[in-house]
Amino acid sequence: MVSSISYAPLIGWELLAGLAALSLILLGIAAWLGLRGWFLRGLAASLVLGALLNPSYKQEDRTPLSDIIFVVIDETASQTLPARTEQIQTAVPAIMAQLERQTDAPLEVITVTVRDTPEGVGVQGTMVLAALSNAAAQVAPDRIAGAIILGDGRIHDLQPLLDFPAPVHLLQTGRARDWDRRIVLENTPAFGIVGEPVALRLRIEDSGAVPEGLGLATVFASIDGGEEQQFQIPVGESVTLSLPLQHAGINLLDLRTPAASGEITDRNNRAILSINGVRDRLRVLLVSGEPYAGERTWRNLLKADASVDLVHFTILRPPQKQDGVPVSELSLIAFPTRELFMEKIDDFDLIIFDRYRRRGILPDLYLENVARYVREGGAILLVAGPAFAEVESLARSPMRTVLPALPTGRVIEEGYAPSLTDVGRQHPVTAGLASISGDWGRWFRLIDLKPRSGHVLMEGAQGKPLLVLDRVGKGRIAILASDQAWLWSRGFEGGGPQLKLLRRLAHWLMQEPELEEEVLSATAYGKLVKVERRSLGEAVFGITYTGPSGEQGTAELSAVSAGKWQAEFEVQENGIYRISDGTIETVVAVGPASPREFEQPVGVSPALLTLIADTGGGVFQLETATPDIRRIRMGRVAKGSNWLGLPRREAYTVEDIRLTPLAPGWLILLLVAMLSIFAWRIEGR
Repeated sequence: MVSSISYAPLIGWELLAGLAALSLILLGIAAWLGLRGWFLRGLAASLVLGALLNPSYKQEDRTPLSDIIFVVIDETASQTLPARTEQIQTAVPAIMAQLERQTDAPLEVITVTVRDTPEGVGVQGTMVLAALSNAAAQVAPDRIAGAIILGDGRIHDLQPLLDFPAPVHLLQTGRARDWDRRIVLENTPAFGIVGEPVALRLRIEDSGAVPEGLGLATVFASIDGGEEQQFQIPVGESVTLSLPLQHAGINLLDLRTPAASGEITDRNNRAILSINGVRDRLRVLLVSGEPYAGERTWRNLLKADASVDLVHFTILRPPQKQDGVPVSELSLIAFPTRELFMEKIDDFDLIIFDRYRRRGILPDLYLENVARYVREGGAILLVAGPAFAEVESLARSPMRTVLPALPTGRVIEEGYAPSLTDVGRQHPVTAGLASISGDWGRWFRLIDLKPRSGHVLMEGAQGKPLLVLDRVGKGRIAILASDQAWLWSRGFEGGGPQLKLLRRLAHWLMQEPELEEEVLSATAYGKLVKVERRSLGEAVFGITYTGPSGEQGTAELSAVSAGKWQAEFEVQENGIYRISDGTIETVVAVGPASPREFEQPVGVSPALLTLIADTGGGVFQLETATPDIRRIRMGRVAKGSNWLGLPRREAYTVEDIRLTPLAPGWLILLLVAMLSIFAWRIEGR
């Protein structure tokens, strides 16, 4: 039972203070006037003010509450490093035994275990502060006597822990001689220009008890698991490496430095990043053979793409026109045929012949060079007009050797709605076009072709080929056997997917990776790898994969749709995996090359050091010894050289309260009346 005096004023504190001030003023006046009973009147005023305070004698029945100690145990992956697991296993029983022996005040121990966050769930890493905050939120703050954290001191909480009401102590695992080396990426570009080097800024950083004589480190770099390049880098200095990108699309860059002697772990000696390879500018040469209603269709399409540099020439006046104008003066700017088709042809990513007819402007030597350009990696698109079926056709030139289809000499003039072939429904250029819009508008001209290689993706009137694609050597070529795609852009009879079709066609010719018809791709979801194989050929039934350590495995592919197969498999180690179906090979990066738990395995995180300093706690090395635990008064120093302090909070709950007035009202009134009478009698003499 605890006793005390409590007050419950009958009037507000402001009014009570005003009355007290008025009483003092009146007493001062009385004393100044020489009234002999002023002190008796002062006693009467004091009794009145005291009665207004309504004092009571309070008796409380209290039940003491136990103090709460949080013991936070770090069981994340970084605790598997040398000596740390054994230190935890030794320290936890010793700490628990000491806490049980603290009998001078009731004590309750709450154990909080911090484990690795599952992959794909929330923020990865050691979330010690979040775990401690969640546990502390479940109890009253005035009962918390402190927290003891057993771990390596490396945390990854994004938010600091504010206003923890008691000391936080760290019992740090590890050894005084521990040191570590890691790769720190300072500037990693998200994309780079194909064929040009990308600048990658990095630093080799040593931490902990670093041995002497480690001034240089060797770094190996490879792209997509290819041949490694070797660099010598000064430790602790920022350097820039230049690595060329070989292809468009995702390039997986693997950086590693060999483990040094005595290093605590090599799990952070590798970094894997993805760099998207893009072409600087796609250069396109558009040659329009003659003006017609759809001449601007290709120009508008290509000019709308900011990544395309377009060179466009339209032949307005053929040289055989008998008007006496020299060939060199057929345009305001002379058509630089030799420069374009002989000297700089290899600078173009795509050449489009739109309704072109042979009129002597491009000699056979130039057209033979165009055929060579295709075989060595170039791209040609022929948009066929009526001239393609006549004697002025490009099929009657040296380009004949690279054409996937030849004209029969027949021009079909009738209405038809273009349609996809079975191959066209699978090919990435035309796959899905049928679902973009409803019925397609009709075209009214088709050049009859006889395919001899490649794939027919679209058909026109009478089931004749409309769109034919082929690979020639390292290059690509396509023939669109009609010059009326512009009808779709004008919305004739509802139009059609003209923009998407022509854009896909142009990008396939320029060898954009996402439009490849023979593709093996893989994506990692944690430890699960999903593989997709797209093909226009026969089914592929299985794949093999090779992990970063050389371990191999196999997986079966199953068909999911026409021309598409998929497979899944799980892996155990992180790193780059090479996947092959016997024909095509790809790579995929599984997990981070350096898990967050092992990024910086030595030292205490600044956020935790700040919390320990703000709460008055301490850091103790378990390698030396387990510190003693002492109970201290609140506000006293909570740490020593070999001991840690936990304050007594002395929290309680009130079971019963009894209030007894110090004096009844009638007694106060009687005393005030008597003092007033005595003062009057004294002053009346």
